[in-house]
Amino acid sequence: MDGTILTVNGRPFVIRRLLGKGKGGYSYLAWDGAREVVLKQIHHEPCDYYQFGDKLQAELCDYRRLRDIGIPIPALLDADEAEERIVKEYIAGDTVFDYVLRDEMRPEFVEQVREMCRLLYPARTNIDYFPTNFVVHEGRLYYIDFECNDYQEQWDFEHWGIRYWSRTPEFEEYLRSRGG
Repeated sequence: MDGTILTVNGRPFVIRRLLGKGKGGYSYLAWDGAREVVLKQIHHEPCDYYQFGDKLQAELCDYRRLRDIGIPIPALLDADEAEERIVKEYIAGDTVFDYVLRDEMRPEFVEQVREMCRLLYPARTNIDYFPTNFVVHEGRLYYIDFECNDYQEQWDFEHWGIRYWSRTPEFEEYLRSRGG
């Protein structure tokens, strides 16, 4: 896909590489002619553990919800309803997953996600705490996904997310399940 041109509202973006595939879409590092951005293409592949409605509208609503709560997230730059694509700010850095994988996890990253929780929980909101969804840029943690849901204790950071923020049995099982 490298070098492919995708458009968002008629504007061309050169795809540089796949950043990752999530439940709702494929995220690509793209070039807009002036800077690197993330272009997310919504997909409609089945997900046996998550139910979706309109994925694009969910992304846009979740973005506004997280922004209003004050969570550090990339800026939403554009959305193309017809092509089911969004463009957001690219925040360069390693993911928390990368830090855990290298056994370089830092306590300040956990404290920063707990700071996010102090904003999220009173707003009755959870985010996807899996460590691939967090990038560290200049020492600051950013939640790079827009997915959020109504708060349920079983899916909060302390009950679910923390299990993947160190070399826990759950983290190791995830590595084995993906062949890593």
